[in-house]
Amino acid sequence: MTNGDGDRGAPDAGGSTPVIEERRYQVSDDERVTYESGSKPAEGDSLVAERESEPRSLRQRVQTALEIIRANPTGRIALKIIVAVVGAVVVLVGLALIPLPGPGWLLVIAGLGVWAIEYHWARRLLTFTRRNVHAWTRWATRQSWPVRLLLGAVGLVFVSVVVWLSLKFSLGIDLVANALHYLATH
Repeated sequence: MTNGDGDRGAPDAGGSTPVIEERRYQVSDDERVTYESGSKPAEGDSLVAERESEPRSLRQRVQTALEIIRANPTGRIALKIIVAVVGAVVVLVGLALIPLPGPGWLLVIAGLGVWAIEYHWARRLLTFTRRNVHAWTRWATRQSWPVRLLLGAVGLVFVSVVVWLSLKFSLGIDLVANALHYLATH
């Protein structure tokens, strides 16, 4: 037992016994704890965890690790800070890459996924984004081939215009003018 001063088992200044904070971690359904002897434990028997099915998934292991970190007040605050900083870096890099060719939107969504570990608003926004992307994908796959080709062409034109404008205004390179000049001189 510890009181606020860190003394084990000593009563606090008011003379009362300190409150013990007990932390319990749940064991998943695919793990069962049994005793080595198969019967009730004798003093000194050690516990052995037996797995009845395949090993736990990475998602379950990460979830358990996050629960253990959140059980400690310092860990909870540190986790919030780390998630906020890492998510912000990923989102900012993604936002910087949106006008350039590259995985800009993918990184923004990945940053939302990082934030969703700790923040409810990011979880809701990520769910909204997934739902709309899936709805768009389902709608596009139901369309005929000519409509799909038209959608692809519009997307290609959009990306080309974004790249052209990004290069023109950020780096001062006008690809259209350079291409027209090249065609006129050769």
